Amino acid sequence: MESPQSTASPSERPADRDTHFEVEQFYYREAGLLDDGRYADWLELFADDLEYWMPTRTNRLRRQQALSIAARGEAAYYDETKESLAWRIRRFDSGMAWAEDPPSRTRHVVSNVVVHHVDTARTPGFAERDLVARSAFLVYRNRLERDENVFVGSRTDLLRRTERRLLVARRTILLDQSVLQSKNISTFF
Repeated sequence: MESPQSTASPSERPADRDTHFEVEQFYYREAGLLDDGRYADWLELFADDLEYWMPTRTNRLRRQQALSIAARGEAAYYDETKESLAWRIRRFDSGMAWAEDPPSRTRHVVSNVVVHHVDTARTPGFAERDLVARSAFLVYRNRLERDENVFVGSRTDLLRRTERRLLVARRTILLDQSVLQSKNISTFF
């Protein structure tokens, strides 16, 4: 997948209004599942070959902006598969995830959704019916009495259309923060 900050290529066809609405509703449902702590149900929104990646970010001069986002294989907050996310969820459910006991309260807000059909020449393994969706998010997290965190950023998803539904096959998450103020990052995006 291309840089998380890239714009749509000229060959990516904008999605029609119904498809755009479908993707927005998909994201709102996803946010609700996360906020309700229904992680096993959330995991079902992902394809089996999922790549879930959140690279680190550094502050750079303008002329070095291309280096501000870690490349694949470099430092990342998340570099996950569906299987590794399932392991994290099982750990939450086991009571052994001390950073989430008691659990955090979260609110996921998704906006600025832009949807295009995949450019198959630039995205091997995907079909024209599949989608590229870019969105902005704000995640508020509160834990215990005084722990509060706000995460802000963007996501670029490759959504695979199956016969029954959309599935996230690739997700790149880019936080706007270069230094996290939170004690841990046990929140999904």
